[in-house]
Amino acid sequence: MDAFTRARDLVAGASRIVVFTGAGVSAESGIPTFRDALTGLWERYDPHQLATEEGFAADPAPVWQWYASRRARVREAAPNPAHYAIARLANRCNRGVDVHLGVPVSVHVITQNVDGLHARAGASDVIELHGNIARAKCFDGCGWVGDADALEAADARLPPHCPACGAQARPDVVWFGEELPALAWARAEEACAKSDLCVVVGTSGLVYPAAGLPSIARQSGAHVIVVGPEEGPIDAFADVSLRGEAGALVPELLPAATN
Repeated sequence: MDAFTRARDLVAGASRIVVFTGAGVSAESGIPTFRDALTGLWERYDPHQLATEEGFAADPAPVWQWYASRRARVREAAPNPAHYAIARLANRCNRGVDVHLGVPVSVHVITQNVDGLHARAGASDVIELHGNIARAKCFDGCGWVGDADALEAADARLPPHCPACGAQARPDVVWFGEELPALAWARAEEACAKSDLCVVVGTSGLVYPAAGLPSIARQSGAHVIVVGPEEGPIDAFADVSLRGEAGALVPELLPAATN
């Protein structure tokens, strides 16, 4: 049996699926990774200047501008076939009918990406481990969270200020040294621990703690499928590894998503 047939059989036999995605999926939509985007004006910046609380506190204006430029790039991008295939499968299955076996099924979409492309493809209730670049939040932690573009339009300061308490606003993304959002992490852990199949798409498996989720699934008895162009740490314990682009492989791996 070839690897792709084996992977299709695992999908067909699963009833509690986790789809875990990383930067490789977004790269296929034309969104560069964080470090790949450090070009032109931004070449002189150390990544930690742009993605730490300390860097923001020391010089917040260029940090806000950097994320504004990334938001603009995200707005120009469109979901690719992998995003749409994942969204259609998740939405159909989460309505209560397994498209393969006619039994109840759950599909949880967990992503390390901050671009919101899964939601734009139609996926509901995406677990965003690293936040969302379209949102801003209060730097002082008063609890306000809102739309970054709307805030920027209403407040020309760099950065704009929190409308709730007047402190500076920051991008609602996880920076180096910060913990993942507690609720998102708890939901992701639970979904992986209860899954019987974890499909890993477009992630290197190097960024922790998120990269540990497939291992949680595996230790709980789930099968693991890896989809991506290059081998990574997760391949060491995967049942099947499929080499190639997600936009081509995922719609074929999840054929019911296109029915």
